[in-house]
Amino acid sequence: MKRIAYKYRIYPNSEQKVFFAKCFGCVRFFYNKSLDDMNEIYKSTGKFKNITPASYKEDYSFLKEVDSLALSNAQLNRNIAFKSFFSHKTGFPKFKSKRNDQSYTTNNQGSVKFSNNDRYISIPKCSRIRIKKHRDFYGGIKSITVSMTTDNKYYISLLVESEIKPLKESNRSIGLDLGLKDLIVDSNGKKYKNHKYLTKSQKKLAKEQRKLSHMEKGSNNRNKQRIKVARIHRHINNQRNDYLHKLSKKIIDENQIICIEDLKVKDMMNDSKLARNISDVSWSRLVSMLIYKANWYGRKVIKIPFNYPSSQLCSICSYKNSITKDLRIRKWTCPECGTIHDRDINAAKNILSKGIEMLTKDGTHPDSLFMLGSLESSSKKPPLL
Repeated sequence: MKRIAYKYRIYPNSEQKVFFAKCFGCVRFFYNKSLDDMNEIYKSTGKFKNITPASYKEDYSFLKEVDSLALSNAQLNRNIAFKSFFSHKTGFPKFKSKRNDQSYTTNNQGSVKFSNNDRYISIPKCSRIRIKKHRDFYGGIKSITVSMTTDNKYYISLLVESEIKPLKESNRSIGLDLGLKDLIVDSNGKKYKNHKYLTKSQKKLAKEQRKLSHMEKGSNNRNKQRIKVARIHRHINNQRNDYLHKLSKKIIDENQIICIEDLKVKDMMNDSKLARNISDVSWSRLVSMLIYKANWYGRKVIKIPFNYPSSQLCSICSYKNSITKDLRIRKWTCPECGTIHDRDINAAKNILSKGIEMLTKDGTHPDSLFMLGSLESSSKKPPLL
């Protein structure tokens, strides 16, 4: 059994919007207040104290008006953030801002129900919300997350525990080279286009952002313009997600073993000349999709060490050509065997070879690779559908 999140658009009425605003605000207030207080306690005592929502309800009575489980989940998320910080996986937990997307999570204790041919959904303390249930799901609902985007659209994510049948076993393996000119070049020589969604919308986005910067803060016109800018960002994000989902599913469907570079994207983002393009191409999101879909469907993803010189080695004779460190060199001839290489295709072939080598060293014979299970996703959060 696996936990999967299904996301749907909802259309709350005016009263329901007020209730959601209270929930968003109270969750944000408790998270930020407790985070600040825990930090101050640590500075004075050298120890962390786990602060619960109950300790604030007497002084801040408005916390009693919202779903108590939403506050409990905020406490859980804060503790997870601290745990990641202490294990050196992330930085110190950040305060939540009302300028970003807002959300809260509550558990299903039998109160989440659909009605009127699935046109409405009832959740704790809020009933009959109109919903666009564009796809069915199978399994029991464990929890729900209500969110509002910066362009004032509302969504609900249902965390469902269900069974996913593995795909039919395949004897195909593939190496993937990630890039900026092409999003992916595989070891079979196929290239997948980088659509550069942000770059294509940059001119329109800059125009609307200039209009926003000239408007008076707090005015209705500025708020309308803010929503217009947010919608452009949302459209870019939706385009990118749609393409990455389809591409990752295609790769998973066709291959049992997927070998890919373990890129240090965070370090690469420090290059101011490449940061925008790297952000636009979204390598991390693609790799994340490949990993969790491999986990679902019985495939295996192998990450190649980031310092492996895949672009410098000849995929035929393994000669190391250091001149290929220059990124401007897109084709080169091997001085040892005379093979003419396309830089990216050659790198993808080397990535595949290195992945097979890593599996073989682990005691797995290449002929039986298609019998292996998949790697577990490194993310605790369930993927959205």
